[in-house]
Formats: sequence, structure tokens, C-alpha cells
Amino acid sequence: MTWLITGGAGYIGAHVVRAMTEAGERAVVYDDLSSGIAERVPDGVPLVTGSTLDADLLSRTLTEHAVTGVVHLAAKKQVGESVEQPLRYYHENVEGLRVLLSAVTDAGVGSFVLSSSAAVYGMPDVDLVTEETPCLPMSPYGETKLAGEWLVRATGRAHGLSTASLRYFNVAGAASPELADTGVYNLVPMVFEKLTDGEAPRVFGADYPTPDGTCVRDYIHVTDLAEAHVATARRLATAPRGTDLTLNIGRGEGVSVLEMANLINEVTGYDLPPTVGPRRPGDPARVVASADRIAAELGWSAKRDVREMVASAWAGWVRLHPPRG
Repeated sequence: MTWLITGGAGYIGAHVVRAMTEAGERAVVYDDLSSGIAERVPDGVPLVTGSTLDADLLSRTLTEHAVTGVVHLAAKKQVGESVEQPLRYYHENVEGLRVLLSAVTDAGVGSFVLSSSAAVYGMPDVDLVTEETPCLPMSPYGETKLAGEWLVRATGRAHGLSTASLRYFNVAGAASPELADTGVYNLVPMVFEKLTDGEAPRVFGADYPTPDGTCVRDYIHVTDLAEAHVATARRLATAPRGTDLTLNIGRGEGVSVLEMANLINEVTGYDLPPTVGPRRPGDPARVVASADRIAAELGWSAKRDVREMVASAWAGWVRLHPPRG
């Protein structure tokens, strides 16, 4: 098969491209390079620069490269920004997906994998979040991901497209330093930035109903996440037309913010214990995935632990931010 990977020059997308090609799948990257980096695309993998809102370019790309499956990762993904710019997020994430699906069905592509998010769940009051946990997103970003799942599922039913929506939990780490995340939006790089600036990392709230009072999250190594995409793509390629999967991708193990900050200090060699500030509005106490369904459906489970995530992410951070002096 030949897989079109939208957003394939981004942090997660580049890992998916590498995993797919290493598994022997043919890949074509489609990316507008607004946040992606062309150098992340492996030699020999075609790169088409364009927007998912460009119907003509999408149609030509699908036809010229004889695409048989799509992995759709291209999207705006900053929660705070989505609150400030909801129209932009709905336009890019939902309308862009609609345009892409229209091109996909016109071209007769048979398989479609959607990059979704645990943000669709909002603030679930459960120990483990299953795929049946009610979805109550708390931001326009989360809303666009849930609307995207609905659109993909409906299109699959109407056109016999085999589909999967993959709900990522907290992604960290890097397969190699050059593929590391360049953004500073998530906990791990935010702590790195504080430490390398000589400042103590900040913890928002230490009075949650958790063992150490700080929020608990489920972290997944980006390489494990990429391998889950390969397993999903291969399942859809051989599944009956119209197959639909919704799968959490996590480790099923919670790590508190304080535990993560202390581990980062240990791995990086710093000794700047975190300071505690007030809670941030909207932060749920605990969000940890149940990974039972993906294990049962695909035989996939995460292999890499949190220390490996931190160490690999740190190697990428140091490459991008060499020590001064």
C-alpha cells in the first residue's frame, strides 16, 4: 500500500513516517510546513507542500502517487490558542478534514486513520478512561477532534471506507534527537526550559485528590505511538470495507506532575525542585488511559517507560539548545 501522511513533517508525523517506512510501507508526506520541518522527511519519501484546504492539490496528490490509505495528522493543536481562535481551529481542523475526506472518497482510497486526542474526554471522573467514557471536550481544540471523529465515522459508513480514530494521551520522547519536539507546549519541554534557564519548574496545584496532590497523567513514548499507527494501518488494509475503530493510545499507567518533574531533574542532572503555584482552571486531577481495547484489537502495547521518554526528549532538547559557555 501507499500511505499519504498529512502533517508528516511534524513532530509526531515524522515519527509515523519513519515507523511506516521501516515497516516496509510506502509513504508520501503532505504538509504545509507551518510547523513541520522538511528535513524530518526521510530521503526517498516524496514531500508535497500544501494545505488540507486545497482540494485540487489533494486530488492530484492522491492520484499521482496512487495512494491507497491516509493517516491524517495535520491539524492545529494548541488548547489555549483554540480558545482564543475557535473559528480558525474549526476551519483548519474540521473543514480541512472535510475537504480531505471528499478527495479521499473521490479517489477511491480505502483506509483512513485519524489523529484524535484524549482532549475529547474533557475532565473524566474515572480511574481509567475507556473508549466508552463520555466525551465532554473543554476546548475548541477538543471539540474539533471529536467532530472529526464523527465526520470520519459517518464518511466511512456512507462510502465503505475503513476508518480508525486514535485518541492520543500525553506524547513525549523522540526516536532520535533530530526528530525531537521543537515546541514548548507540554510538561516535559516546559520543565526542560525552566531548568536550562536556571529556574525551578512550576507545578500548578498540589491539593488534588491524588497520592502526592498533583495532577496525574498517562505518558506515551512517541515511538510507541508511531508503532501503533503502523499496527492500525495494517489492520485497516486487510479489514472488511467499512470497518471502524476508536482506540486509546496510552500506557495505562499514571505519573504525577511532581513525579515527572523530579524524574526530569534526575535524568538531566539538575537539582531544582519544583515550586508549587495555584491550580490552573480546567485541569482534571487524573487522566489515565485504559489500553485494553487496542491490545485486544491490534495486539499492540507500549514498550517504553517514562525514563526512556525523558532521556530521549532531553537528548533532542540539548541538540536544539546547546549549553552556553
